[in-house]
Amino acid sequence: MEIRVLEYFLAVAREENITAAAARLHLSQPTISRQLKELEEELGKQLFIRGSKKIELTPEGRLLRRRAQEMLQLAEKTKREIAADDAQIRGDVYIGACETDGIRLLTDAAKRVQAKHPEVRFHIISGDDTSVEEMLEHELIDLGAVLDRVDYRKYDTIPVDYEDRWGVLMPTDSPLAACTTLKAADLYDKPLIVSRQILGNAVLKIVLGRGEERLNIVGSYNLLYNGSQMVKSGLGYALGIEGIISPGEGSGLVFRLLEPQVTTRMHLILKKGNVFSKAAQALIDELKGNES
Repeated sequence: MEIRVLEYFLAVAREENITAAAARLHLSQPTISRQLKELEEELGKQLFIRGSKKIELTPEGRLLRRRAQEMLQLAEKTKREIAADDAQIRGDVYIGACETDGIRLLTDAAKRVQAKHPEVRFHIISGDDTSVEEMLEHELIDLGAVLDRVDYRKYDTIPVDYEDRWGVLMPTDSPLAACTTLKAADLYDKPLIVSRQILGNAVLKIVLGRGEERLNIVGSYNLLYNGSQMVKSGLGYALGIEGIISPGEGSGLVFRLLEPQVTTRMHLILKKGNVFSKAAQALIDELKGNES
């Protein structure tokens, strides 16, 4: 598959019309049609369902769209890195991060790197552990911040000494809001909203002492900000990490820590065998030089 053809494919998927895609690409409609047909023949799969008014993607087409976007991003990233001036450290560093207040260790290091190399830019992409690992696997990010678990067969780590404390976000008029801390048992009969990344794994049991089959879980979130909106709407109590949401006066929310204290450790992970740009290596070196 050629990059150029993938660009044509994505343009048609976006426009849902070959003529419109051809006009955007400044190419003829027959040229685009021929390239798409050859792409389908190469893959041995139908990628589009051609209707009278618009074109829709087949399941295989939707998969290719996702992979094509990743490949084009990687190609562009590689082009910028190779074209970089050897004498000057510049370029973009991509960081995938789960929700943790410990991300400030990364951003502090980024600030120090940028003070030395002003043309380095940093981009943080939020996601849970699974999405961060997927981005690392496809080399869409340079390093990732995940919680508690690491597959050391696939990833190298940069040691950091940071742990997050778990607690519960709730409405100020909740009966539990009067408590200074909460026990896990206080939540066993409550409607709970939990992070997607701890559903179905051991972390939930570590935090609350029970698996999801013995809890009243009414919903999940990917980012705690969205979980806080669910709490405000009265859907339940959001289990989360301290410092992500800071309920202020008038917010209608309070955060209470669990007692005994429950913590999870943040890990900075790198894909084994990855070759880093000078900009990404500068951040990695900065983090390793300031490890606790």
